[in-house]
Amino acid sequence: MGSVTGHSGQFQSETPLHPAAAEFLTEAFARGWASPAKIHQESRKTALLLNEAKEIFYTCLGLRPEDLNFLGDTPLAFHLGISGFANPAGTVYYPATSRSMAYAVATSHPHQQLAVNQHGYSQTPPDSANQDLLVWQAVNAETGLIGVDPGDFRGSIFVDSVNSAAPIPQWEKASWSAAVWDSRAWQGPAGLSIFAVRDRSLWINPLPHNDSKATSGNFSIPLAIASAIALDNHLKESASARDRLVLLNATIRNFILTQFSGAHVAAELDTTMPHLITFTIPGIDSEWLINELNREGWAVDTGSACMSMNMQPSHVLAAMGLSVTGNIRLRLRNEHTESDVQALLAKIKALSDPFVV
Repeated sequence: MGSVTGHSGQFQSETPLHPAAAEFLTEAFARGWASPAKIHQESRKTALLLNEAKEIFYTCLGLRPEDLNFLGDTPLAFHLGISGFANPAGTVYYPATSRSMAYAVATSHPHQQLAVNQHGYSQTPPDSANQDLLVWQAVNAETGLIGVDPGDFRGSIFVDSVNSAAPIPQWEKASWSAAVWDSRAWQGPAGLSIFAVRDRSLWINPLPHNDSKATSGNFSIPLAIASAIALDNHLKESASARDRLVLLNATIRNFILTQFSGAHVAAELDTTMPHLITFTIPGIDSEWLINELNREGWAVDTGSACMSMNMQPSHVLAAMGLSVTGNIRLRLRNEHTESDVQALLAKIKALSDPFVV
C-alpha cells in the first residue's frame, strides 16, 4: 500500500476514539464497575464519576436531568422515539433524506414522506395535527446540511441528532419532544447513545416494561464516562478549529467545481457543518476511485451515508435530484491541514482525469 507521509489521509466518516477518552477508558473500566445505586465505597466512587459525566451531557447537549437516558444501541433509540410518539390516529412525517433507521421505523406506522428540494431542505407538513409526529434531522450525515426550524408543526417532533455534538437549536415556534445522539459523533466510544425524552406526557414506551422508565438503565458506565470526556474535549477543539475547517471545505468545493466539468457539491457551505462534504464527479465510478485512493493510503467514503436493503445507494442525493454515481463523501477532522487537503485533491485529480471528458 502507498503512504501519505507527512499527511493525514483519513477523511472517512468514522473517527478514532478521542485521545482523552482513550487515556481514561482503562481507568474507567477499573473504577466504574460497581453499581452507583448502592452505598458501598466503590459504588459511591462510581456514582461520583457518573454524575460528573452526566453534568457534561446536561451542559453540552442542553438537556435537563430528567431528559437524559443512556442506550447501547442507536437504532433502538429510533424505535423508542418514533414508535413512542406515533399515534394510530396521526401520521409520521419524515423527509426523503432521512437515514435508514428512520425509514425503517416510520414506515411501520401511518406515514408520509416529505419531498426535499435540490439543497436538501424539506417543507414541514402544511396541515399537521396534534397527534402527528415529525422526524427531523439536526444534521444530515451525507451533505452536512443543518436542519431548519420546523415552523408551525403542531404535533410531536423526534430529532435525529446522531451526527451532531451540540444542543438542538432553539426554534422560534416548534419544540422538540425526543432526540437521539450517538457518542461517535464527538469521537466518543461506540456502543453508547443518548436518548432524551422531553415530552413525557404523550410518550408511550413501545417496549414491554414494568415501570415508568424510558429505558432499562442497563448501559456501560465506563463508556458513558469516556463519552463525556470525549464530548467535552471535542467541543472545545471544534470551536477553535471551525474557521479553519470552513476554509478547507471552501477549498475542496472550489477545486471540485473548477477542475471537473459538470461536477456538483451537495448543499451550500453556509448552511452545512464545515466538517462534512459530498461531491459528485461525472464519469467516475465511486467504488473504483475509493479503492484506488485506498491503495495510496487515503480513506474516503462513497456518497451514501446510510442505506438499507430496500433503498438505492445514496437515497439522499437521489431525493435532492442529484446523481447517485460518482459521488465521494469526506469528513474533515480538526487536525487536517491545508497540505492534507491539497494532497488529497491532487490525488483525486490525477486518478480521475483519464476518465473525465
